[in-house]
Amino acid sequence: MPLTIQTPRLTLRPLALSDASGVARLASDWDVAHMTGRIPYPYSIVDADAWIAAIADDELVRAIDLDGTLIGAVGYVAAADGSADIGYWIGKPYWGQGLATEAATALMNHCFRVERRPRLTCCHFADNAASARVIAKLGFRRTGDCTNWCEARHAELPSVRYEKKRPRRLLASLTGRAGRSSEHA
Repeated sequence: MPLTIQTPRLTLRPLALSDASGVARLASDWDVAHMTGRIPYPYSIVDADAWIAAIADDELVRAIDLDGTLIGAVGYVAAADGSADIGYWIGKPYWGQGLATEAATALMNHCFRVERRPRLTCCHFADNAASARVIAKLGFRRTGDCTNWCEARHAELPSVRYEKKRPRRLLASLTGRAGRSSEHA
């Protein structure tokens, strides 16, 4: 899918095999890898090549570019019920600038407005306070505790799960019906 999404500071574009070296450089940092589920540690260009080549049909994954430089990735895996589970990571040199929030907001808007997904889910490891802050800024509602596999740590770890339903006002505008001003559908 050739979709590119533009934000005020970022371009979310399809990943290409030519991105493997940039992905490997950023994702090979322990501080990045150990807070994700799927990034092994150490992480090599071979790992990055394999990951990019293996992006499945039920996933939409985009490189996050800042001024033409790859700084991370954002994406989702679709679920059978029409919802999607979103995730993101940002290279350590770009932390603390609101870039994860900006990228994830753009992906959420795409999921709700373009794909008309009814609900999004996400989770973070319980020890990942930075992701908890991003998820709070995105307006997700905590739905409970769970565990998730961390490839870098080779362990099943305590995690926190969230969801966000498509806003009712957006649902009404997409269907042409006037809706109540409730926040969620």
